[in-house]
Amino acid sequence: MPTFNEEENIAAIIDAVNTVLTKNSIHGEILVVDDDSKDRTIPIVREITGKNSNVRLIVRREDHGLSQSVVEGFRAARSDILQVIDADFSHPPELIPKFYEAIREGADIAIGSRYMKGGDIEQWPLKRRIISLGATAFGRILFPEVTDPVSGFFAVRREVVSGAPLAPRGYKILMEILGKGRWRSFTEIPFVFKDREEGESKLRLGTMIDYLGQCASIIHFAMAHRTGPVWAEWTKVLRFGFVGLSGILVNMGLLYALTEIAGLYYLVSAAIAIELSIVNNFIWNDVWTFRSAKNLKFKQKISRFGSFQAVSMGGLAINMVILYLLADIVGVYYLIANLVGIFIAFAWNYTMNRHNTWARAY
Repeated sequence: MPTFNEEENIAAIIDAVNTVLTKNSIHGEILVVDDDSKDRTIPIVREITGKNSNVRLIVRREDHGLSQSVVEGFRAARSDILQVIDADFSHPPELIPKFYEAIREGADIAIGSRYMKGGDIEQWPLKRRIISLGATAFGRILFPEVTDPVSGFFAVRREVVSGAPLAPRGYKILMEILGKGRWRSFTEIPFVFKDREEGESKLRLGTMIDYLGQCASIIHFAMAHRTGPVWAEWTKVLRFGFVGLSGILVNMGLLYALTEIAGLYYLVSAAIAIELSIVNNFIWNDVWTFRSAKNLKFKQKISRFGSFQAVSMGGLAINMVILYLLADIVGVYYLIANLVGIFIAFAWNYTMNRHNTWARAY
């Protein structure tokens, strides 16, 4: 439990967690890792430790930061299952047993999600919601299977973080663990995030800067070590991109041939070219990018192609609109306009196909 100036909440949250542990017959330790609070947080916790043998306090005098506190807590904790929870009641203590059971049942990481079905955020202003959604969306580029990769409410097995080269910064320690920890499986548990009941919110511009730096560090780590979920995901992105390049060759070649040689109207040529490039891209993505199971039945293959086709229609619409606007309205040469439309549609196609068409392909 990382803390800084939490005198209004600390006694209540420790009591709430202890009550949950006792009620569910969980033998657990509460480790408060404090960043040298200037209010009464430290003396309050020290008084509690005198009455509760399962409560401990670590006071950090330097290198302050929530993520740093969590990592130091990992090193000092005595359990093989490590739960991270805020001290301000934004994370509901009553869900701790669900995290505990998820880890005991085999998950390496159990993540509290605000964005899966059943999750939500209460009493957040629009600006903060937008920032959070933006950070989550960026995080999902690295970890597309995780709906809330920036959650601060999670549990891990000790071996996930033990010896991992964590370089904590900012507030998104889960991202660091997902990027550099040793894990294979995860599960998500929906929860309703409640805004701080007391105390001061720590959201700052520096937090966002640290987050971007952290993402860059995770990507660099993945590329340097060529291992882990980020490397695996970006390998798919690159393969999808190469397949897309082959589709561009098919698309542009047919567009030119049908327009300049066959004399068709360029929008008709574009529609034909895009459809044939869709067939080309599906075949290569199925056998190479996502390495679909070879024992799929014919009907399953057709169903997957149907999904790919439907997603690609969205890309087709994007491509055609961009082509028309740039070529007919702005006056850009149609081949260049078409190329711009292809690149804009790329992001749509990968994201939707990754989460739908080949969601269970590997």
